[in-house]
Amino acid sequence: MEDSLSWGTDGPTLRTPRHTGATEHREDAMPGRPNPTLRQRRLGAELRRMREQAGLRGGELANLLGVSAAQVTQMENGKTSVNADRLRTIAAACKCTNEPLIEALVGFTTSHPKGWWERYRGTLSTGFLEVAEMEAHALKIYTWATTYVPGLQQTGAYASAVFARISPPLPQRDIDTRTAFRVQRQQALRSGGAPHVSFIHEAALRMQFGGRKVLAEQLDSLIEDSAAGACSVRVVPFDMDTFPGAGENIMFAEGLVPELATLQMDTAQGVLFFDAPADLASHRATFAQLDSLALPDDESRKFIRTIRGRYE
Repeated sequence: MEDSLSWGTDGPTLRTPRHTGATEHREDAMPGRPNPTLRQRRLGAELRRMREQAGLRGGELANLLGVSAAQVTQMENGKTSVNADRLRTIAAACKCTNEPLIEALVGFTTSHPKGWWERYRGTLSTGFLEVAEMEAHALKIYTWATTYVPGLQQTGAYASAVFARISPPLPQRDIDTRTAFRVQRQQALRSGGAPHVSFIHEAALRMQFGGRKVLAEQLDSLIEDSAAGACSVRVVPFDMDTFPGAGENIMFAEGLVPELATLQMDTAQGVLFFDAPADLASHRATFAQLDSLALPDDESRKFIRTIRGRYE
């Protein structure tokens, strides 16, 4: 999925001094960022959640901070920067005592170098970039694939075949760009990224994209990744007596604290992100169930080899 929050330069004071005269400066009149990133929006969502848990309306929090209600709205939409002092001031106003969460959010207020995915901005849709951003900031990544091998483990040929199936067909240059981006996501994760646990349903292992040769190479790649320890690959066979989750391919990215996890879901309409506590709790339960149902890594490799044997 690529993650979700906001950075900043706001002042730390609770009250904004009033000035008179034509040169008066209004902090809340500063223009907001037009396209906040997933991470910036997530910080805003956490600020909104903090305020709502305190039972405060936007205008009430604005009065406590000495700003306008419009600026509170912009902060909560990720469109206005929030620095560490302002964040702590908001937490104090909302009587939030969850120090691990506050400190984790402080990390979202500091500037970071632009990620490698920014080179694709304007070339790929925002959803692609946000998945890479989410992965870059994850503490641990879990995927659950039911229809095709997870993007983080797809070979170039398999990924290209997945993109080629889209209707109406994509131009070849778009397929090539999406494939290159997917391969770079894998490289970023393998060169020091978060640990990855991949749960794959047997259906996804048997579904052919690009023909028998492409699938055979994809299965070989899964076996190699698992054996090398690049990621944990756990197979859920057809004969299991249940099917955890709703059936979509999903990714669950753990944050520095449980509250900052992010769920990403692939749908026909595009990439969706979820961060509500109820959604996170529900899918944590799904992955706990998968952990109890799926074959261990060594048995999963044997299982994949058995399927691979059909394509000798």
